[in-house]
Amino acid sequence: MTSVTREVFGKLASGGGAVEKFHIESDLVRAEVISFGCIITRLETKDRHGHFSDIVLGFDDLEGYTNKHPYFGAVVGRVANRIAKGKFTVDGTDYQLAINNGPNSLHGGLKGFDKVLWTPEVIENGVRFLYISADGEEGYPGELKVWVTYTLVGSKVTVNYRAKCSKSSPVNLTNHSYFNLAGQGSSNIYDHEITIEAEHYLPVDDTMIPTGEVASVKGTCFELRKPVQLGSQINEFRIDGFDHNFCLGVTKEQQYCARVCHKPSGRVLTVSTTQPGVQFYTANFLDGSLKGKGGTVYPKHSAFCLETQAWPDAVNKPQFPSSLMHPGEEYNQTTCFEFSVL
Repeated sequence: MTSVTREVFGKLASGGGAVEKFHIESDLVRAEVISFGCIITRLETKDRHGHFSDIVLGFDDLEGYTNKHPYFGAVVGRVANRIAKGKFTVDGTDYQLAINNGPNSLHGGLKGFDKVLWTPEVIENGVRFLYISADGEEGYPGELKVWVTYTLVGSKVTVNYRAKCSKSSPVNLTNHSYFNLAGQGSSNIYDHEITIEAEHYLPVDDTMIPTGEVASVKGTCFELRKPVQLGSQINEFRIDGFDHNFCLGVTKEQQYCARVCHKPSGRVLTVSTTQPGVQFYTANFLDGSLKGKGGTVYPKHSAFCLETQAWPDAVNKPQFPSSLMHPGEEYNQTTCFEFSVL
């Protein structure tokens, strides 16, 4: 049995409207989501002793989320991840997006879906949010009507993304939660074991844009098909961390893609998705300068993200699975986060 309650979380400056918070709770999981950015602000799961802990990074108040932060818990779009130089061509028309990450456009631009107020609706077992992105918003073509639905049944949090467009446009939506299964505020994720069910990954250039190569994980630090401890993997291969797309099968059906296990607490996260890729990111750019919940600071490698997605810069890489959506089509992608205990 899932209960859903709502309350006002805060008000946006300059008459921007009230932001609501939704408590979605089962016997096994407690989640909180706000209507600003569809942000998951809290996610509590049980350890092997039955104790709840909050396992996602974030802030205690609305101000934290309206100030600059690295997309904690938010839905990002219209196109998640990077588009090279913020440029693409669709139906013979060239488009230029805002540049907000080195020479590239990242996560929808200067004011992506993470920074707007969505219209909420309570539904069975969860909440659905609606946002209408205007034609030309952040440089993207066409009006895009977007629905994001969060539901909780037992130990499974399901996120469904639907969209319809008035002009052909790239669309790529994901949730950018930062997880630490030891509990948010824990210093690092080195004792987490990760498995990603992918035979290939996308090498990137020095601006984090895929080179176009689809490379085998075999014999590299990206070989995660069997469980590896993150601290050992980072040390063994002397890498800064992970921030790469892992290539999944192209299917409309849900497919298992990743499993993270934290043996000290017993918490396990299993991810399945209809998306063709997952960006595995180990919070390499956190530096301890942000104060989060309870005044906790978040240093480098204090969380991980598993952002299910279309492949980065797919709109400029015809050899990649297409991220283009056309009028009359429906974008419909689903990702499930299931929690269990060893």
